[in-house]
Amino acid sequence: MKPIPVAWHLGPLVFHTYGLGLAVTFYFAYRYLRRRLQDHGLPYEWLGRTAAYVVVAALVGARLMHVVANAGYYLSQPVQVLEVWNGGLSSFGGLALGVLIGFLMARRRCPEVKSLVLADLVAPVLLASWALGRLLGPQLMYAGGGHPTHQWFGMYYAGQVGRRLPVPIFQAALTVAVLLIVWQVERYAQRRRLGPGLVISVAAGFWGLDRFVEERLWLAYPGHAGAVAVEVAGLVLCAGGFGIATAVLLRGGRARSPRPSGPAPVNDNSQTVAPSLGAQVQAGAHSTRS
Repeated sequence: MKPIPVAWHLGPLVFHTYGLGLAVTFYFAYRYLRRRLQDHGLPYEWLGRTAAYVVVAALVGARLMHVVANAGYYLSQPVQVLEVWNGGLSSFGGLALGVLIGFLMARRRCPEVKSLVLADLVAPVLLASWALGRLLGPQLMYAGGGHPTHQWFGMYYAGQVGRRLPVPIFQAALTVAVLLIVWQVERYAQRRRLGPGLVISVAAGFWGLDRFVEERLWLAYPGHAGAVAVEVAGLVLCAGGFGIATAVLLRGGRARSPRPSGPAPVNDNSQTVAPSLGAQVQAGAHSTRS
């Protein structure tokens, strides 16, 4: 079996499948988040220009962290710092800068949507986009495989000798499993009328655990500084995410605790359906103007 083509030519122009896959992934993320904002009755007009800033920030952050983690190599080969078509993007770097810029732009352009509410809406978008991006990005790039293997499921990748673990496929499958869990958590939070924060924290916890396992078992080589950094970051994200999720659940449990004995309030709406996120945002904005 030959390696998957990583580039194709159209006359004098060269197109890299890795870049095309990333472009499709970013567009999918934009459409999915827009749909979720619409479904929850929230404004979405601000998203178009914000998405452009997020794309640039994510690419810069991903490349910058990769170069820093592999500084020894790039100091001897500085021209390759800009050759992103050969691979070399850090997921944590891309997420860190891309998400930061995205939330800063959202806060500026749509301040009525609270950051934690937006984070819960963004969480499934990030997971779905990550799964798709693994299949359309690293799976189609130069040196995209993991450790060497002789198993039947091993694949050939350009720039790597012999069969390799198809880590991008493994990553996509694990992320889809996390996405299914997060969707269920979102439904649970809506049924129990929990405050915002549970969805994003559970997503962060499971994704951080995934990244640790992937790096530890399929990608890392002993003593590699970049791999150690990814493993540590994954564990920190896992612990922080599950810790925050526990706090949100405990807070929700206290909020639902039985009221003291005595006459029931006149306007007891405990049996009514929780309002949509859009209704909550509009009500908050109205009270602020009042």
